[in-house]
Amino acid sequence: MAVARSDSVEEGFRAHVSALIQGPRRTDFDSPVREGTTLTARKAMALFEAQLDSRAADLLARDLKTTNRSFYTIGSSGHEGNAAVAAALRPTDPAFLHYRSGGFFLARAQQVPGAHGALDIVLGVVASADEPIAGGRHKVFGSLPLCIPPQTSTISSHLPKALGCAFAIERQARLLGQPDDRIVVCSFGDASANHSTAVGAIHAAGWTAYQNVPAPVLFVCEDNGIGVSVRTPNGWIAAAYQHRAGLHYVYGDGLDLADAYDAACEAADWVRTHRKPCFLHLRTVRLMGHAGSDVEQTYRSIEEIEATEACDPLRTTATLLVEGGWLTPSDILSLYDDTRSRHAALGKEALSRPQLTTREQVMAPLFKTDPAKERIPPAPNDLRLAQIGELPETSNRPRHLAVQINRALADLLTAIPEMILFGEDVARKGGVYNVTTDLTKRFGVGRVFNTLLDEQTILGLAIGAAQTGLLPFPEIQYLAYLIHAIDQLRGEAGSLQYFSNDQYQNGMVVRMAGLAYQKGFGGHFHNDHGIAAIREIPGILFGIAARGDDAARMLRTMAGAAKNNGRVCVFLEPIAMYMTKDLHAEGDAGWLTQYPDPNEAMPIGEIGVYGPDDAELTIATYANGLWMSLRVAKRFEAEGRRIRVIDLRWMLPLPLEALAEHVRVSKRLLVVDECRASSGIAAEVAAGISDRVPEARIQRLTAPDSYVPLGPAANLVLVSEEEIAASVRSTLEMR
Repeated sequence: MAVARSDSVEEGFRAHVSALIQGPRRTDFDSPVREGTTLTARKAMALFEAQLDSRAADLLARDLKTTNRSFYTIGSSGHEGNAAVAAALRPTDPAFLHYRSGGFFLARAQQVPGAHGALDIVLGVVASADEPIAGGRHKVFGSLPLCIPPQTSTISSHLPKALGCAFAIERQARLLGQPDDRIVVCSFGDASANHSTAVGAIHAAGWTAYQNVPAPVLFVCEDNGIGVSVRTPNGWIAAAYQHRAGLHYVYGDGLDLADAYDAACEAADWVRTHRKPCFLHLRTVRLMGHAGSDVEQTYRSIEEIEATEACDPLRTTATLLVEGGWLTPSDILSLYDDTRSRHAALGKEALSRPQLTTREQVMAPLFKTDPAKERIPPAPNDLRLAQIGELPETSNRPRHLAVQINRALADLLTAIPEMILFGEDVARKGGVYNVTTDLTKRFGVGRVFNTLLDEQTILGLAIGAAQTGLLPFPEIQYLAYLIHAIDQLRGEAGSLQYFSNDQYQNGMVVRMAGLAYQKGFGGHFHNDHGIAAIREIPGILFGIAARGDDAARMLRTMAGAAKNNGRVCVFLEPIAMYMTKDLHAEGDAGWLTQYPDPNEAMPIGEIGVYGPDDAELTIATYANGLWMSLRVAKRFEAEGRRIRVIDLRWMLPLPLEALAEHVRVSKRLLVVDECRASSGIAAEVAAGISDRVPEARIQRLTAPDSYVPLGPAANLVLVSEEEIAASVRSTLEMR
């Protein structure tokens, strides 16, 4: 029969402390806790209290779980040495913590007057709506007063944004001319160090430091030798990270509080002084299994488990304090019992607090918005002239989509001093399609710059930069490349407002080129037309503009939503429309637009309307589908048929109410969706309109579920004008 290891760990601690022999009594608490360390006895005792608090929280979570009143039992037992890392830092240093960071969290709470670290943890464990960071939505280590943004990652997806935050601290200090010597810390386990996200983030940090670009980030790998049930080979972390280019390495024994503190101080001081990354390799153990539901005996021998329990960091800290003469065994046990009793009371208090009881409460942080703020006032004309030359709205010359996006970005960079634009090839080259041409020349490499080729790093930089107060416009070169880093958008950027109850925000505008119709150029990586991965992210704002004037207006709205409402925005640019000039006939310039008035933005949910008021058929579409549908509508106009084309433009949220107004008139709807059948919007639009206009006759036209091949074969799997025309005719004939 499996023994409850929590009981074994607790009994082992008590027996160990009871057997300790006290050294000569000492009261000079500001002296080193032992010879050769910088850790004072006073600080060691305070950190021991944080360690005990962390252990008591773990045990309480498991106790409450037996009666189904606790919902999270992944604990910090064995990792309490990370309290020393908190002590080596300032409480204003941003900390991105993994889920075994109880010691760190509680030690930092000691540094901030008015903080209630232990209660905060217990409120999270029982999913109380009063938990001050996530409000009962998840058990996280997070706190606005403690400068700890909440992390929900169980692996290492927070590392890119920690690096981004470090980079942005320096970049913002230079832009503002205000020195800032904060550093960023992020912690993770040895198993997570093998994850591609961690490897990429640490590589990117080294790549940055190699070029002498400041990035003051402290990576803390808490090495307990196992990930759930998979062992980390002995010596692997040191072998993998001790000699990396651009990465300073420090080792510390997290089971020895004094050694852990000295190592953490060395590492933190190095980062703060050199403004470069450091890898702190901290030895830990994992006690009581991975979580409360984990039966460790199924994959580890009892001898190995007991040997690990003998390394309990609470035992070693107790030994340090008792044998040093600072506390007696009786003092230690009384402190332990008092801590356990206090946590039992905290548990009762937490259980008396309210929980989330309505859907509206759960979803409240997702869609917080203020339409009045979804607009960026333009910069004064004299400043605009100095930055961008001739004002685009004063020219009568219509231009194509790529040029108008460039103009809009220049206007926004002028109006928003904290805006930065970055990605692969966006600087001197001006992007693959010249959309960002001359922006670096006009605004400098401090604001428009290239990154390394890694989408996770690009989006991580955006998240971290946004949390420091900058307004990032990251570019993902192609829609297909987003899949390499979708968790940065979904699990990190998109979730921050939700899991911080809107206390933390990372507003940004992610630009990317996508969709198909490039005459078969480049194959599916350059012609991807699957948007489902973006649309399934709760709370983000997602739009596609096919025309230059619409693009400028939509970008202004997204910039306002990101800057003022903290929204994560995605702006998809249809590649085939970048240089398109004509609509119905060669040379008609029907797709060129004038630059819109700089005070004009596009309200979220506004649709584009083309065609007569008394239409007998409504076509709902977007992007390339808009261009093709307008051409088809022109054909049917010659036959006397009345067709209205609606440019949906907003992909999330979909403007279904605005569309329904037009379908109520026409009573017929054709949804032309250029994306794949299983990853576009046609089904949702059709269902949404069916609910709102039950009498409507509805058809859908989508691309098949296929990748886009190279060359002319691409046309075989894309929606064509001929298919649109055929669908229009059949929809008109529906009775």
